[in-house]
Amino acid sequence: MALSVKGRTAIITGAGSGINFAYAKLLIENGCNVLIADLALRPEAKTLVETYSTGSPRAIFQQTDVCEWLQLERMFEVAEREFGEVDIVCPGAGVYEPHWSNFWRPPGSAPSKDARDGGRYALVDINITHPIRTSQLAIAHFLKHRGNGRPKHLIHISSIAGQNPAMAAPIYVATKHAINGLVRSLSKLDRLGIRVTAVAPGVIKTPLWTEHPEKLKMVDDSADEWVTPEEVAEVMLALVQQDQVSEIIGDRSGKGHQYKVVGGTILEVSKTVREVTAFNDPGPGDRPGNTASDHGAVEEESFGLLLQEGWGLGAKL
Repeated sequence: MALSVKGRTAIITGAGSGINFAYAKLLIENGCNVLIADLALRPEAKTLVETYSTGSPRAIFQQTDVCEWLQLERMFEVAEREFGEVDIVCPGAGVYEPHWSNFWRPPGSAPSKDARDGGRYALVDINITHPIRTSQLAIAHFLKHRGNGRPKHLIHISSIAGQNPAMAAPIYVATKHAINGLVRSLSKLDRLGIRVTAVAPGVIKTPLWTEHPEKLKMVDDSADEWVTPEEVAEVMLALVQQDQVSEIIGDRSGKGHQYKVVGGTILEVSKTVREVTAFNDPGPGDRPGNTASDHGAVEEESFGLLLQEGWGLGAKL
């Protein structure tokens, strides 16, 4: 099922920044065409698209709201028109319990953009409904091109939150538990030449954290260590190109422990790599890159919101 990405094509949602941008950049540098689907591009992503606008490999940007299913269909249509066939799909767009879609700031509270009569949470739409729908579309596309025998890859972004509880971000945690279940449930698609895998990153130094002071309060720079988007992207590339992945990021020696890659594989990426098993897994633990030590301030803020009169009843808190 290993696939050299050179000359292939990928669709990546959320690749305008962060982990998904790092993955898009790494794929392009290894000869893979990439369609970046996002609401907008940060400067570094804009530069990438401009640099690879012609020739081979090529990068294109398709403005996409991942909550809109017709726009998800459109990104496949554009990729097929521009590149002919898609081999790798990463439904990577995600958010980390923003104030505008947040368990502790329910619909009807001042920061929330989730309407009281809307029947949905934007956070759930982005973090789990969009990966589910994109997976369906990807599988349909892959099956349409099944006759050529080329392996196909669907790679998801989970998190250590897929195992850890976090009072500060309960909906985010629930969505990442759901991603793990989705990936494992699709593991037998190996039979059709479609490998479904995921990475479960630790605390990653991306704008998702660095540009949000309410989240940075949880990180203790003296005790916690950041994982870089590039380290995660390297593991994502390995999940596609290799049948085994080293526990040490960047280790090409083969001397360290090697994890076999099959459908349903979930690899935790801290400052090392380990497989997340479905049963009796020890959990992320406090390995370097897995800890945000100071949840206390955010948890106290949550209790403060809960104790305000009218919490959850539509009051403008």
